[in-house]
Amino acid sequence: MKKSAFWQNTFPVMTLVLIGLAGCKNPVHNTEMKSGETGIVPPSTAPEPTGFVSIFDGKSLSGWEGDSTYWRVEDGNIVGEITPETILDANSFLIWQGGEPADFELKLEVNITKDGNSGINYRSERFTELPFALRGYQADIDGKNAYTGQNYEERKRTTLAYIGQKTTIDPQTPAGELQGNIERNAWKGLRVTEELGDADSLRTLIKSEDWNMIHLVVQGNVMKHFVNGVLISEVVDEDTVNRSMKGLLGIQVHVGPPMQVKFRNIQLKEL
Repeated sequence: MKKSAFWQNTFPVMTLVLIGLAGCKNPVHNTEMKSGETGIVPPSTAPEPTGFVSIFDGKSLSGWEGDSTYWRVEDGNIVGEITPETILDANSFLIWQGGEPADFELKLEVNITKDGNSGINYRSERFTELPFALRGYQADIDGKNAYTGQNYEERKRTTLAYIGQKTTIDPQTPAGELQGNIERNAWKGLRVTEELGDADSLRTLIKSEDWNMIHLVVQGNVMKHFVNGVLISEVVDEDTVNRSMKGLLGIQVHVGPPMQVKFRNIQLKEL
């Protein structure tokens, strides 16, 4: 096709502009992407968001406490692993030693094998009857993504919100033994106030045996669990007798078959 006079006159100028851009040393200004590129900074090189502090140095378990039978650092990741020779009798945690956050945001990436079961505990206390055990709120993680993102309270009130639920936890009346207020592994005081989305549809947003971003936003009596930028569960805890407003952070290997879970880019922002 014959070029118009406009293109004949402007083509040399455009060529010079393109040559100038190609020679620019600042890559920020070169927005052209090659095939297969997304334009997203890889997680391992992404800068820390404002106010967040890394609590894992990528090289050692300095600042963490746990059973070295199950926890190690490998290729820049915290690895929790159960082998056929190290089957667990009780859930075991790697516990952060840097304090007991109250209001905070936590961001990390997790990759778990298909048969794996894990979680992120927060505002928790030590369960002293067992070594490296915690009792408290948990952002659940599992390899089949049946529970990933729900709010499960380890060794206390059990399920507080399933995938796709915003709930209010009503005060236990009368206050008493927890077990009497638990039914089918869920707290009877769980009241669904909003559906955040269809649970099966939300599960499709969570990658299997690949890296997923977990983001917890915990402020006051409200706990929000995001996975890959999507709100998966939210709890408003009005149970003043049983709730906790600060406590330990920890990551879990759960009793069950051999499995592996990996964590990286663990960043905390106290509010």
